[in-house]
Amino acid sequence: MPQPQPQPWSPLDEYLWHTCDILADVLSGTLSRRPLLATHAPVAACDRVLAVGPANRLTWRAYGNGSYTHNQVVAFGSPAFVAGSLLGNALGNSSRRRQAERNAQPRWAMEGTGELTITLHKAYINSPSTSIHTEIYWAGLSSIDLVAPDTVETRFINNQGQLMTIRLQTLWASLIFVLAALNTFPHHPRLLTCGWLPPGFEQRCTAAGKPCRPAAELALNRGTS
Repeated sequence: MPQPQPQPWSPLDEYLWHTCDILADVLSGTLSRRPLLATHAPVAACDRVLAVGPANRLTWRAYGNGSYTHNQVVAFGSPAFVAGSLLGNALGNSSRRRQAERNAQPRWAMEGTGELTITLHKAYINSPSTSIHTEIYWAGLSSIDLVAPDTVETRFINNQGQLMTIRLQTLWASLIFVLAALNTFPHHPRLLTCGWLPPGFEQRCTAAGKPCRPAAELALNRGTS
């Protein structure tokens, strides 16, 4: 019977391998051995850039508030013309009302793609196409989770006092999750169960000839201390 072939090494695997390498340096106090990374993001002198790459930013929000323009029509002419005009206007109002109702329902809205910078203390995404710059400090988060291997979801209060729920789609999602969890949610179930890595990932790295540093164990010990 033929033996099952191992899955090919993927871009996500490569990012996870580097995530483990970065986290091992963070948790072992050996960040000084890493090269400095260039970024357009503002970085405090006491902070350190850990990774840079592209990301999509999505926001959980409604596209409208439920309002719409209700047209009033006064028609003159034959009965058939008047009836047709009133019917057309009624159908138009009904269509606009339904669209307004749909727009009032919150959904994930794509806000743009930009350069993501991850540091010891925050994530920063610059979206030139929309002029949206998002700065997310780990200490200011009210929740964090890894909702897909390449997507992290978080909630926080912005500078205007609004509760924001956003997602960042990036192959650095696991790095963001672990840094935020270690800082603000050290007893997060996903951190304590090493659920930010696929099952058997470290063994898979070894089989692929790319031994992985024990970041999951280091994070677990730090999280339960």
